[in-house]
Amino acid sequence: MHFIDYMIILVYLVTLVGVGLFVQRKASAGIDSYFLGNRDLPWWVLGASGMASNLDVSGTMINTAFVFALGASGFFIELRGGVTLIMAFLMIFMGKWNRRAQVMTLAEWMHFRFGKGLQGDVARLIAAVSSIIVTVAMITYFAIGSGKFVGEFLGIPALLGLSSQFWAATLMIVLAMTYTVASGLYGVVWTDVVQGMIIFGTILIICFLAITKYALPEVFSVSVPLRDGTFQAIQTTRDAWTNVVPNLHLDMPAQSTYSIYNLFGIVILFYLIKVTIEGSGGTGSYMLQRYFAAKSDRDTGLLSLFWTFLLAFRWPFIAAIAIMGIAYGKSQGTIGDPEIVLPVVVNELVPIGVKGFLVAGLMAAAMSTFDSTVNAGAAYWVKDIYQAFLNPKASNKQLMRHSRWASVLIVLAGLLFSLLIKNINEIWGWITMSIGAGLIVPQLVRWYWWRLNGYGFSIGTVVGMIAAIIQRSFFPGWPEYVSFSFAAGLSFVSMVIGTYLTQPTDENTLREFYRRTRPFGFWDPVRNIFSPDILQKIHWENHRDIRSLFMAVPWQVVLFLTMMMIVMRRWDTFFILFVILIALSTGLYFSWFRHLSKEIKVEDVK
Repeated sequence: MHFIDYMIILVYLVTLVGVGLFVQRKASAGIDSYFLGNRDLPWWVLGASGMASNLDVSGTMINTAFVFALGASGFFIELRGGVTLIMAFLMIFMGKWNRRAQVMTLAEWMHFRFGKGLQGDVARLIAAVSSIIVTVAMITYFAIGSGKFVGEFLGIPALLGLSSQFWAATLMIVLAMTYTVASGLYGVVWTDVVQGMIIFGTILIICFLAITKYALPEVFSVSVPLRDGTFQAIQTTRDAWTNVVPNLHLDMPAQSTYSIYNLFGIVILFYLIKVTIEGSGGTGSYMLQRYFAAKSDRDTGLLSLFWTFLLAFRWPFIAAIAIMGIAYGKSQGTIGDPEIVLPVVVNELVPIGVKGFLVAGLMAAAMSTFDSTVNAGAAYWVKDIYQAFLNPKASNKQLMRHSRWASVLIVLAGLLFSLLIKNINEIWGWITMSIGAGLIVPQLVRWYWWRLNGYGFSIGTVVGMIAAIIQRSFFPGWPEYVSFSFAAGLSFVSMVIGTYLTQPTDENTLREFYRRTRPFGFWDPVRNIFSPDILQKIHWENHRDIRSLFMAVPWQVVLFLTMMMIVMRRWDTFFILFVILIALSTGLYFSWFRHLSKEIKVEDVK
């Protein structure tokens, strides 16, 4: 990079740390300030922060790899997690359901759902431990992706037997930790807003370059990774690569790691089922933290809408990088590893000045994911283990000290695990399809079945997590749908058995949960104590949400694809998708948006 590029990056880093440290005093008022910003943050700040946190370097590199190798069809593989389709569920009902609990963490929510007796304590502890494990896995994912990207530009040497990738990730982590540890969620969201503006500017510049300077050839080559660590070039056409209607079967070489997607129709259907289960069960980590921090039901809907709209710009950026990678390959030889298309394009095709801005934007994307993950993960130790079980009378000073030390130790664990993982897709696939599967069933059932108790939830979670670890340790080559079914199936069976072998949750706890949350599902023994008028209002709210969800999911998919078609210059497909998008948006306005301020108040449900 040129001196100008380095100066742009330096200014960005100094500004970032300065913003984080500026809000340190406000964040240090207590753990409510440190982890939730005192529930006084504007919805647009939470939404912009959420977008910046979702747009990470690791995910951008793997998504670019799929689009580079498979064209528009690569988008559908990332229905498993990269499209963040869970946002549709959070926007319509799951965000407000979570906010109504008025808790700080998913683990603390377990007391709200299962009571403060033994079963609630067990569920809270298990939820906290499992969430910390997921946090460590996410930091590992961050370290691999950011190290792989930053290592391409800063020329960091390998030292002490450790790769340049490891030291590049360490540098990024130390910088992000400076403001994350100091200023908590205040620092996270306000630095995310700054980083979001840089990211957004980066996206516009790259999309403009791709549209004006790089056209797809009619015939060209891409590459796919093979199981032996090498890569194979395959030929495709412009029409096939930009086709938004995926084929039911792909023709990936049998020895390719992408051959697991050859039964493409089944893969997409499986991912949609997985996302539906996941979305209907809520979310965790930094995404959930934004909803716990929201001021009202209305704010949860608005922040979700804004978050999703901003996130849509990620996909034309990914398509633009893939197109530029293809153009580079046409003149210089096909890029071998699809996962390095992003750094190669930035290195070879982006001009001086713009390159520094782009690298700063991608570093911002990396650190915004990291800071959110660390801040949310530390809360599980401080709130749900240390304060709840080890030191209930801890002073504010002790809690703040543990908040910061927990952040540091969780990061160190993730960084060490990054030494054991080979590539981004490996860790992302395990997070979304194995370890996620171990948690997904209890997380789903807790909302919809009154009989599930804290013991059943805990047993299902523990068995699911153990199944995920066994799969990763002894059967790492299993296809994603097999590993998911293995962990989720064992989790479900053990959860049901554990529930029926133990006592139900206390009736008063269930009534208070239903009174405040008002979920749909199997709640007849609990809901029948409320007046017919209130039940009728809840009924209409639930049915309106279910109806809206059937529009929100395709609306999000169509929005993202519509944006991609602009960069791919498939105007025929763009206009068709745009008409569908307008129709779905109109339906969502009448079914959902105009009702945002008319939600049932908790005090009215008696």
